[in-house]
Amino acid sequence: MKNIKSLLLALLIQLPLFNTAIAQDNKPALVPLPSVDDFTRGEDGWALGLGLGVEYESAYEGSDEFGFEIQPAGAVQWRDGNHIYYFAGEALGWRSLVAENWLLDASVGFDEGREEGDSDDGRLDGLGDQDESFELVFQARRSFTSDWRYWLVGRVVASDEGSLGLFGVGRRFGEQVDGTGSEINLVVVVHDSDYANKGFGIDAKQSAASGLAETNLSGGIRSVGVDYNYRHNINKHWQIYGEALFEYYSSEVKDSPIARNNYEAEVGLSVIYTF
Repeated sequence: MKNIKSLLLALLIQLPLFNTAIAQDNKPALVPLPSVDDFTRGEDGWALGLGLGVEYESAYEGSDEFGFEIQPAGAVQWRDGNHIYYFAGEALGWRSLVAENWLLDASVGFDEGREEGDSDDGRLDGLGDQDESFELVFQARRSFTSDWRYWLVGRVVASDEGSLGLFGVGRRFGEQVDGTGSEINLVVVVHDSDYANKGFGIDAKQSAASGLAETNLSGGIRSVGVDYNYRHNINKHWQIYGEALFEYYSSEVKDSPIARNNYEAEVGLSVIYTF
């Protein structure tokens, strides 16, 4: 782990030295947003990006325990004009620029659930392991300008264990059109009662086994949050991607015994090689 963190730190230190002419060779991405990966360089056909990332994050939703985790990064993509079909980690999806200022994205993803062992301090003992499940995700962004400087974003996550919605506004920084630069999003997150209790509810059986108070949440506002995304091309093939997320829970979520913190936070950095 120390070697990986040292490598990522060395890459960050060297970034100012990579003032190459690669920007002249980069072609427009499907949309110029760092959070929307596009490894196609504006060309139709196959594209591939492979890499590795390090995340420092909460052990589970509401946890006051944090730790590092190694994750694969990148995606396999097929571009056909304004459509990109992709396989990224545990998600299979499609995104499309259906108009100059409308981006749609639909995918099928995989949720690993939560396990009692996710808490090293035994905070989840007696709550049992959650089942793994599939999720359907649909997202739409509507830009106010042709250069995607400001936009509205909406996302819906649906599964047999409940639904979650996200609504917000975003702003892009920099003049690049190749998907590099940075962006920030301010969002409000809502969930139905099934989704709320999946993460923060405690039924009678769990209460008896864990000693925690029985808790039943209703649907409504889950949190408000902010996320920041950064992407930089080191050269023609290598790029780094960074993300920081902060989510502040609503009063109902904070009252759950599972929520040891009033917030959830995550910072990640990935190094990706594009073919």
